[in-house]
Amino acid sequence: MYFWYAMTNFPNKKPILILKKIIHRKEIRLFLFFSYDDAIIIKIRELKKYRWSRTLRGWHASFSIENLNQIYKTLNSLVIFKNDPSLYKDLSVKSRRANRTISEENKEVIRRFVKFLRGKYYSESTVKTYFTFIADFIEYIKDKPLEELSNRDVEKFVEDVFLPRKYSVSTYRQMISAIKLFKTFYPQCKIDNLELKRPKKSKILPTILSQEEVLDLLRNTRNSKHRAILALLYSSGLRIGELIDLELCNINIDRRQIIIKSGKGRKDRYVILAESFLPLLQNYFMTYQPKKYFVEGPLQKKYSASSVRKFLERSRKLANINKKVTPHTLRHSYATHLLENGIGLRYIQELLGHSKPETTMIYTHVAKKDLLEIKSPLDTLLISLSKTPKQEQNILLSRNFKI
Repeated sequence: MYFWYAMTNFPNKKPILILKKIIHRKEIRLFLFFSYDDAIIIKIRELKKYRWSRTLRGWHASFSIENLNQIYKTLNSLVIFKNDPSLYKDLSVKSRRANRTISEENKEVIRRFVKFLRGKYYSESTVKTYFTFIADFIEYIKDKPLEELSNRDVEKFVEDVFLPRKYSVSTYRQMISAIKLFKTFYPQCKIDNLELKRPKKSKILPTILSQEEVLDLLRNTRNSKHRAILALLYSSGLRIGELIDLELCNINIDRRQIIIKSGKGRKDRYVILAESFLPLLQNYFMTYQPKKYFVEGPLQKKYSASSVRKFLERSRKLANINKKVTPHTLRHSYATHLLENGIGLRYIQELLGHSKPETTMIYTHVAKKDLLEIKSPLDTLLISLSKTPKQEQNILLSRNFKI
């Protein structure tokens, strides 16, 4: 231990206080987690350094050895301290990205490119992504005139920027799409659109939870609001953005339907509202009384996707699920379980809002219903042997084979 710590002969009645070191809002913070106790809270407030985090449900202050020693001395008589392993780790905060060095002339070109994308009715997410790629590319070429840009400049950008950053193949494909659109917008440059080719997509199978794991996840989500969110993500196969944008007026309890407005690709679609979800839904509505959106943050604003990911990770740990689980994992699991229950791919495609049937086809690779009906050659061999007289089995399994 590199700091003062006194902990001897604690009575069993003392509550446990867990100390953690966490990066919170781009700062390294000392967090205190404990069951509600007025005496402890009064002592913490007296220090005037600690703030309450509604997101992480803990008190926190700037991390320092001085603050650590101070909390030990202040609460030594009230609690049993439990040090999380994070206290001994070196955490680093990512520095904010410096402003790009781009000439005013080129900045104006980028602004017009963004207007061009919005004029083509690309989503704001796509506009932001393509803007980032083009701005990085133009910063990389420095003072080279845009009219002289060539395919070799794109290749060097990939070699010098993309590869060191270890971007995925899908990100590389997005970058090529952005360059192709920039060529359409700025035809004066010498980039050859036809020679720019996107690499093939990686064929990575999605992570799937079993139906038992989904139930374990929901059982270990104690907060009814959080449980309602996870249950809806799974039972209706929603994307995280669709859940956050879902308005109460688009939920039809009588018809057990939800209409998703302007989903991915600006498409509306209907999804099912599970009958078994209705009691939890009614309980959630009565407890939290949302006004506009299905799930709301403070001041009736939209809930954040990061909050969903945080409590989902807590539930995953409590459920002892040793897989990486994200909100989209619940959507993948929904589609796979539908397929295993005999629902046709065409209906699943409609429910998920996929434009192409090829996208939905990936779930045929992870659905286990048909795969389980395929017998291994070893099983077939042992079954055939079990039907063979023992004397013949000895001959078959011996080393003296007759040709």
